[in-house]
Amino acid sequence: MGRSGRTGAWLVAFLTLAVLLAACGTRDGGGRAINIDGSSTVFPITEAVAEEYGILTGGSVRITVGVSGTGGGFKKFCNNETDIADASRPIKASEVEMCARNRVEYTELPVAVDGLTVMVNLDNGFVECTTVEELHTIWAPEAEDEVDRWNQVRPDWPDESLHLYGPGVDSGTFDYFTEVVNGQAQASRGDYTASEDDNVLVQGISGDKNSLGFFGYAYYTENIERLKAVEIDGGAGCVGPSDETIGDGTYRPLSRPLFIYVRQEAGDQPYVNEFVRYFLSEEGRELAAEVGYIAYPARVYELALARFDNGRTGTIFGGSTPERGPVEEVLAANQ
Repeated sequence: MGRSGRTGAWLVAFLTLAVLLAACGTRDGGGRAINIDGSSTVFPITEAVAEEYGILTGGSVRITVGVSGTGGGFKKFCNNETDIADASRPIKASEVEMCARNRVEYTELPVAVDGLTVMVNLDNGFVECTTVEELHTIWAPEAEDEVDRWNQVRPDWPDESLHLYGPGVDSGTFDYFTEVVNGQAQASRGDYTASEDDNVLVQGISGDKNSLGFFGYAYYTENIERLKAVEIDGGAGCVGPSDETIGDGTYRPLSRPLFIYVRQEAGDQPYVNEFVRYFLSEEGRELAAEVGYIAYPARVYELALARFDNGRTGTIFGGSTPERGPVEEVLAANQ
């Protein structure tokens, strides 16, 4: 179903919303605004939802979606500068503390599943699969200025230079990758081409025969004709990223949940409330799939919406002692 054909189920709700909006004051004197910033990985989903929401509300709500990376987005969010933070990892303990200092309460909502994708240049004919241990050999802090040729990773790979590309340090993708591969978030070699803009990484990897890099699955699927995905052996054999393997969890250990964090004060505004409800709706889930991510089963969104409706704040996936286990189970246990 195309975006323009999804208005039926939401027509009554948005007509009601229009009446509520007419009765509300404006935030900025020139219209009602929702300010969002954060993960470049979550950006395509939020942008698609914002575009559709704008159509459904007749442009009565101005939505801005920035890309500062997950860490940069949380800095703005916890300083009361934005209404919603896009995040490709759960909130860190230090960010929980920052929000608490500034009296920012929030609801944490999973919105889709991503498979962090490792890629090489299309002309690379020798890398088909790599183990997590080999990724550690490449990306560990001690590899800086030391591991710079392919045959240092695997002896039967060629004695040629190895050029690395990846997200910057404010990226949740960087945090997740380094934690899984190197055992600690932010633990990484620093001598690689870094960018918060995934399109820059696409250009770098696609234009460099000796490249290897990583970023979110959606940007890979958008550029599948320019990049070659590497299968990952997490201990149970080589598995490549796909809708099926990411969705069923067999693409281990690089499958991960994606989140939005909604500032409670903002969520009390009718137009923000409806935007979040639309994000978690069937239509919102379809939009996530359209831009290359994998939607959760409907039950996950029902549980997430229940937390939002009940005003449940704080993190159940992040902080200093994050919950582990399937997203649905964690949500069900924390209603």
